[in-house]
Amino acid sequence: MNTQHFLTLDDLSTKTLQSIIDRAIDLKSLQNDGAIYEPLKNQSLAMIFNKASTRTRVSFEVAMQQLGGTSINLNPSETQIGRGEVIKDTARVISSMVDGIMIRTDSHAKLEEFASYSTVPVINGLTDDYHPCQLLADLQTVQELRGSAVGCTMAWIGDGNNVCHSFMNAARLFGFELQIATPIGYEPSSEVVARNNSSIRLSNDPREAASNADVIITDTWSSMGQEDEKNERNNAFTGFCVDQALMRLAKKDAIFLHCLPAYRGCEVSEEVIEGPQSAVFQEAENRLHAQKALLEFLMKG
Repeated sequence: MNTQHFLTLDDLSTKTLQSIIDRAIDLKSLQNDGAIYEPLKNQSLAMIFNKASTRTRVSFEVAMQQLGGTSINLNPSETQIGRGEVIKDTARVISSMVDGIMIRTDSHAKLEEFASYSTVPVINGLTDDYHPCQLLADLQTVQELRGSAVGCTMAWIGDGNNVCHSFMNAARLFGFELQIATPIGYEPSSEVVARNNSSIRLSNDPREAASNADVIITDTWSSMGQEDEKNERNNAFTGFCVDQALMRLAKKDAIFLHCLPAYRGCEVSEEVIEGPQSAVFQEAENRLHAQKALLEFLMKG
């Protein structure tokens, strides 16, 4: 039997993804009621971080604790991974000792190689190409606030990055339209565009993307590893700040999402992120509940 991994949203069917989101809402309710639910007792999750993390690390650690299991943080600089041990050896050894592995790294190809040698589920905690765990939380947030993502119009305003790629996959899988606006030269991957072409609209005009949207989403203009490009990117993204004027082009009850960390005055104004249409902190909390549902699905069996 093949091991079930979660490297992109396409690793699971829409029906299964929806069941995980529904389960996340149930688990959130259980947690708020103070219920003890430990289906992963005596199980362990190895977490490998090649990139810095706040929400991903905290949410996965707390998720495993609340589900009755344990987590192990493996810093490459303190393990043999950082001394050049080949990926297939690391994958075989770690997966022989734990029940699941979460990896946050740069190369998606390296993640896929690791998963191909792992005998336990591997979860993508972020790569340069995709961030599927973020989308579980985002779709949960939309469902909580709007009933469903199906049939919505969502606007992505900013860099055509890994989160944008996962939103594009989600648009195809969940039946919503994604209106994407990026500066020229910062468009999403042509390969991901081709796969999701029927569900997306591309432009270089944030006003066009925001028009009549149910949800407006943005992200930092300079992702991890792009710090040297910060000044160049800030200039290129002039006019792409999600401010009140842009929000007014969306529907009156539109919500604002941002995966965080946010840089106020750059990709989003203070008034928007702290305003009544902002759901970013509900979205951030939902990382915990969505990942609990994902871990339960992959590891409980």
